[in-house]
Order: sequence, then structure tokens, then C-alpha cells
Amino acid sequence: MTQISLADAKARLSELVNQAEEGEIIEITRRGKVVARLVPAEIVRPKIDIESLKRHQASLGGPRENTDEALRAWKDESKY
Repeated sequence: MTQISLADAKARLSELVNQAEEGEIIEITRRGKVVARLVPAEIVRPKIDIESLKRHQASLGGPRENTDEALRAWKDESKY
């Protein structure tokens, strides 16, 4: 993990994006404190936990369709 000041990040943004594409995580600092991270796009994508989704739906009164296939279809349609 690399740390770089905001001023330096502004000047080297293209280079930093290339590094992130290669899998590196870059922390951007302001006055010595980390304020942002530049990460590869794959890292940002959340993983779907079907069991957590079922528990959440149950806490709201339950899903209308309570099958794994229905929940996966719902996730695939980006409604999760």
C-alpha cells in the first residue's frame, strides 16, 4: 500500500490510476491523515451474502418468494 499527499496525487493521477489497475492500493493523505483510497475496481464490488439477505428479508416480514433461485435472480437484476 502506497501513501501519497493530495498535492502529489493531483500531479501524478494518471500514474496512480495505472498502479491501481495493476492491483495496488494507494492511500491519499491530507496533512498526514488518510482521506481517500484509490483501489482496483474489482475490490470495490461488494459480495452478495444470500444468507444475510434472507435474514434481512425475514426481519421485514419475509420475502414474497423465499427460494434461493428467486433471491439469486433478484441479486442478478441488481435489486440487492
